[in-house]
Amino acid sequence: MTSQEQPRNPLHGLTLERIVTDLVDYYGWRELGRRVPVRCFNLDPSISSSLKFLRKTPWAREQVEQLYVQTQRADEREQQRRARRTERSED
Repeated sequence: MTSQEQPRNPLHGLTLERIVTDLVDYYGWRELGRRVPVRCFNLDPSISSSLKFLRKTPWAREQVEQLYVQTQRADEREQQRRARRTERSED
């Protein structure tokens, strides 16, 4: 499939490593482990151990991907709210 065939897939073109890294940067390991309760996020966490686990465990990978999409959508909504507030304050 080419990128043109997946215009509505928010994960298209993203690696699992990028997703996990972005989530760790956004939430930190502790909060990520609370939101997706798997040992690789709670016990001596690292990107490499998390990737190994998530690649072998489809249900956990799905939860991580869903959290990433939800986080991205929430950020987009917040940016839109801020833009509207800025427009109103300039009027």
